[in-house]
Amino acid sequence: MCGIVGYIGGRQATPIILEGLKKLEYRGYDSAGIATLGAGDSSICRSQGKLVNLENILREQPLSGTVGIGHTRWATHGRPSEINAHPHKAGPVILVHNGIIENYLQLKEQLRLVGHTFKSETDTEVIAHLIEETLKSEADFEKAVRKTLAQLRGAYAVCILNENDPEFLMAAKLGSPMVVGLADGEYFVASDIPAILAYTREMVFMEDGELVIFRNGSAKFSTIDGAKIEKKARHIDWSPMMAEKGGYRHFMLKEIHEQPRAVRDTIAGRLLEGEGDVYLENLQFSDRQLAAVKRIVIIACGTSWHAALVGKFYIEGLCRIPVEVDIASEFRYRNPVVDEGTLAIVISQSGETADTLAALREAKSRGALNMAICNVVDSSIARESAGVIYTHAGPEIGVASTKAFVTQLTALYLFTIRLGRANCTIDVLHGQKMIASLIKVPGLLEETLKLNEYTEKVAKKYMNARDFLYLGRGKNFPIALEGALKLKEISYIHAEGYPAGEMKHGPIALIDEDVPVVVLVPKGSSYEKTLSNMEEVITRSGRVIAVCSAGDSEVRGRVETVIEIPSFDEDLDPLLLSVPLQLLAYHIAVLKGTDVDQPRNLAKSVTVE
Repeated sequence: MCGIVGYIGGRQATPIILEGLKKLEYRGYDSAGIATLGAGDSSICRSQGKLVNLENILREQPLSGTVGIGHTRWATHGRPSEINAHPHKAGPVILVHNGIIENYLQLKEQLRLVGHTFKSETDTEVIAHLIEETLKSEADFEKAVRKTLAQLRGAYAVCILNENDPEFLMAAKLGSPMVVGLADGEYFVASDIPAILAYTREMVFMEDGELVIFRNGSAKFSTIDGAKIEKKARHIDWSPMMAEKGGYRHFMLKEIHEQPRAVRDTIAGRLLEGEGDVYLENLQFSDRQLAAVKRIVIIACGTSWHAALVGKFYIEGLCRIPVEVDIASEFRYRNPVVDEGTLAIVISQSGETADTLAALREAKSRGALNMAICNVVDSSIARESAGVIYTHAGPEIGVASTKAFVTQLTALYLFTIRLGRANCTIDVLHGQKMIASLIKVPGLLEETLKLNEYTEKVAKKYMNARDFLYLGRGKNFPIALEGALKLKEISYIHAEGYPAGEMKHGPIALIDEDVPVVVLVPKGSSYEKTLSNMEEVITRSGRVIAVCSAGDSEVRGRVETVIEIPSFDEDLDPLLLSVPLQLLAYHIAVLKGTDVDQPRNLAKSVTVE
């Protein structure tokens, strides 16, 4: 969602903030702005659209000052426009804000009654005016901010400047991410690590209800109500280059090609091959705790929900525990059946997904054992979960998830081994075989990536289709859903994923000579049934793109287009099948000229409900 960058130190703030905002473009935005403080005055520059628009204005009207804040906005309250862009100002107060203030309408009306006039349609401007109003009765700026924050309901991460104090910067957090970077005589604030990683690797992760004040070369942390707290910095070993394109045309293509490395990093140090078991360092559940689990609910959104569906097949098939997969935005609104015998697993790439975080809290409140699968160390979901499996995919910049998805599947497979060993449904020999297969995945992903050029040719053949169907059975059905989602997200072509056996219960009516049908048909237990479903498409003139096992002459002789993946363990086929579907969506999007890394209306991290 929105991005925040703040700086205080000895250098000019604008170049640092602007560069940081560029690193946050992956989060999705519709406008941007910067404010700086100099000797006795402030300057604000805002623009609708991409950051290049803001850069062009700043080139003509540069801002000076060694203290500043910047923001990229993704519209919630108020349409995308320059007037609704951040920063917002009221009196001496200048601020940027991520999140949603739920009681802003009531606050806005109260402020109007005492003479305040609002320029924007945002909830954020209300915060600035409320601080300004509080300053009338509380002259101390810091105390006025604390009193204001105590009146807000909802979620926020805010960076605040005081026009009357050019050596002051304040930040606070409740329900939206915020990280502080520490360097020699200077400080950085951001909503995500990549924004400030080029300047420091020493990071302090703020918790909900915390506030930090930067003044006179120091950083003082406290709770919103004023209690002092000590915070420890963590060293982040991501290099700035990890967030760069690395020579690829788009971040998405780079991240597709990073999947072998991402899977290697996710399994590294976790495989106990001789014991047929795995070691999950941040999942300190005992065998007794895991064996006591009677039911599992996996909660996620979007691509992570598709990973959860594959996880259901893994856990039920191998550990014999019933699994329910829930969409996070629906979970807490239906009085879910969760108790002490339930394990709740939440999945989120960013660890900041608002709906997933709320679902985690709901499950915890009902007594469930809980854990997370997450890519971002010390994110909100990771911190609030009893255990976590980090996916080690590294920063994922492209909005359409690729390497995060494949590493989520890997993490679910690792957890299945651990759970099965704990409840004795997977013995040593079986565990050893599963691990042996998993070790081969990075190499097989590299082999599958050789399909890149061929898939581009396939994309040229089908790029003008208006509709696609994706079909799969068993564990491959969620991959059909994911393939359809990727195509929708970045090429804006309508696509639907279906269980292959359900096609004749409705979707078959859509099939004609203009509809490409992607059929996932690798060798495995559902191979014959899927072949039969594929034949139903062929007889109705559907244009079949079959993704099958290498050397499958039976499929090749029946369909219009074949994409072959290495023949492998059917439990891990979903990881390999994902690659050609990602590549197909990517190349179609490029050919159609869409914004692959920042597709319209989408944001990388959905931090509001």
